[in-house]
Amino acid sequence: MEFSLFRDVVKTRRSIREFTEEAVSLSDIEDIIDCARFAPSDTNSQTWEFIAIVNRDKIKAIEDLTWGKLHEIAARAEQNGLEREAKLLVKSFGPYATAFSGAPVLIICLSTPYASKFRDKIFDPISFVEPDVWEEEGLKSSCLAAQNLMLAAHAKGLATCPMTGPVLLAEEKLREYLNIPEDRGVTMVIALGHPAITPKAIPRKEVADILCILE
Repeated sequence: MEFSLFRDVVKTRRSIREFTEEAVSLSDIEDIIDCARFAPSDTNSQTWEFIAIVNRDKIKAIEDLTWGKLHEIAARAEQNGLEREAKLLVKSFGPYATAFSGAPVLIICLSTPYASKFRDKIFDPISFVEPDVWEEEGLKSSCLAAQNLMLAAHAKGLATCPMTGPVLLAEEKLREYLNIPEDRGVTMVIALGHPAITPKAIPRKEVADILCILE
């Protein structure tokens, strides 16, 4: 593959929050998850799973769970004298955190328990790190898979938007609603569909501002 073609896929991907009514085929969903599973992972642990929700009523229910928790937090803030912040939370952050509601597909990205021969034979016996470190390792790998997923979707002409709002606001409600096991981490949700708009590119930091080369 020519580098210029790959760079074009990377540079033209956008986070889309407005989608058409057109459904996404199951074969397209399977194709992008197929690409996701080829992401690198710590000791090839492949600590990722995905739930693809294609039922709009279920997506609406998750939106309602998110709004419900957001209003609870806003009410608590008002009781503490933070009326302005509470209003901003509902008016500004609320629509931003629930922008997945118009998508025909919502993908729940999960991290699974980190397991490898290195952990079993070396790391755990010598107490290499605290157990919660392995949760973080699983999270890192699942995020790499999510990026593969989004680039693959864009290459197919589909649009995505990664969001953590529903996780930050209503993770426990989300777990209960979808019967997500406790040993799975909820990394993010990704809205997936056909784009209704094409946003302009936003400014990016220059390479010189983010790269340090040591010789």
